Amino acid sequence: MARRLRTSCSATSAPPMRPEFRPKQILSTLLEHVVEFVINGGLAGIAQGSVLPSYDVDIVYARDRSNLERLAEALRELQARLRGAPADVPFVLDEDTVERGAHFTFETPYGSLDLLTDPDGAPRYDRLKDAAVETEIEGVPVLVASLDHLIAMKEAAGRNKDKLMATEYRTLADEIRRREERRI
Repeated sequence: MARRLRTSCSATSAPPMRPEFRPKQILSTLLEHVVEFVINGGLAGIAQGSVLPSYDVDIVYARDRSNLERLAEALRELQARLRGAPADVPFVLDEDTVERGAHFTFETPYGSLDLLTDPDGAPRYDRLKDAAVETEIEGVPVLVASLDHLIAMKEAAGRNKDKLMATEYRTLADEIRRREERRI
């Protein structure tokens, strides 16, 4: 009986290639579908002066039924699929699914998109939205979580990278407050 030899390459495979991160396409699609959302996470920090990188779009979204329908339609248009799940896992991407979930991590052809209902450290959506900052990301008008809310969310997450981001966000918030005080 012939013995099969294993080579150093026989049991390896290349990790899947991640798509180039293009937040403009993700954000534009959400806006085209009139989805109500606030960006949180690293991209919100960058929009307010952070130099730390972000590789995904994180959003908190309104939970009313009509917004869930618009969000589900936008996700289908974005060809969103569960990140890290086997391709054969059954998953129906509709408003009922989005309503029942609290945290989704998706992969799209434009990069990763994470959906959160109530991130740790954040207030309820309406308060988060009321305190959000209007800005643009790659020319797309959006709302981003305030630095104070970002700090609270990063501190609640407690990971080392989040603690680093919270420290930077505090520095940014202090600098913005100093500039505003000088104008008065």
